[in-house]
Amino acid sequence: MAYTEDSIKRFERIVAILIQLQSKKIVRAQEFAERFEVSVRTIYRDIRSLEAAGVPIYSEAGVGYSLVDGYKLPPVMFTHEEAGTFVAAERLMQKFMDESLGKHFQSAMFKIKSVLKEEQKERLEAIRSNLLVSSPSDRMFNQNVPDALEILLEAVAEKRQVMLQYQSIEATEPGERFVEPVGVFHENRNWYLFAFCHLRNDYRQFRADRIFGIGRTGLQFNRAHENLDHYLNRERQVIKKTVRLSVEKEKARFVKWDRKHFGFVSERQAGHKIEMLFECDYENNGFARWFMMFADFVDILEPAALADQVRDLLSKAGNRVEAVKTGAE
Repeated sequence: MAYTEDSIKRFERIVAILIQLQSKKIVRAQEFAERFEVSVRTIYRDIRSLEAAGVPIYSEAGVGYSLVDGYKLPPVMFTHEEAGTFVAAERLMQKFMDESLGKHFQSAMFKIKSVLKEEQKERLEAIRSNLLVSSPSDRMFNQNVPDALEILLEAVAEKRQVMLQYQSIEATEPGERFVEPVGVFHENRNWYLFAFCHLRNDYRQFRADRIFGIGRTGLQFNRAHENLDHYLNRERQVIKKTVRLSVEKEKARFVKWDRKHFGFVSERQAGHKIEMLFECDYENNGFARWFMMFADFVDILEPAALADQVRDLLSKAGNRVEAVKTGAE
């Protein structure tokens, strides 16, 4: 029997679907469709093929698919490429996670490596010794709270409140907060907790490096919360405003660094320059401060209010420099 390229791809997709079903309690057909870039109807056919092969799949309309409890796959074998990704993941975990989760991941890596072939282990060690990830310039977590991220993720999963000793940017000392964690996310080189704060009686973001203490409470949530995307998307939609910059063509590559964190949407060539479009909140001076790194070769096309912010910041900076210079003399 001759196998076509399409039939091989379908076989690989069905195997991947089976593996994903075992890795997650419930998976929606739409998730499979987006991952494999096929139609939902195609996923339905693949699921029926697995069922015909004797795989016990439970489905519920409007919810998704799951494997019947107790069904296990044979031991998983990794390709060279898949095994190689473990090294990168391990390095990133060591630098960008808190100490507690880093240790758990290291333990998990020992278990994963134990099922690899000797050749794969040798390849991994060769990659590991030649892959370095620099530490962030600032600590992402308070070194006195090494298990902050672990406790927060546990609280999200178990829907339990946590107590934080948190120092807001305007406070001189940490204060006590009881919060209901909704989710944790990484943005602009920092980890954040998004949670319902009982002190403020509203949803708030808490930066991980400002958490000076954390404790489990055993208290269940007092309310039901939407998922993290719901709240973050809602906030971003409310504050978005248009910013247009004009950049010298030969220097545009320098502005690409970090621009996605400031709402970059698109760019187009305009004569000898590149116009960049952003949708963001520029009113808190964050965008203006980022812009100042490139101010000698970037023009603000709009809005005028952003140009005023930059002018004001430059004036203040000039006054401070002059004051120090005068004092030194």
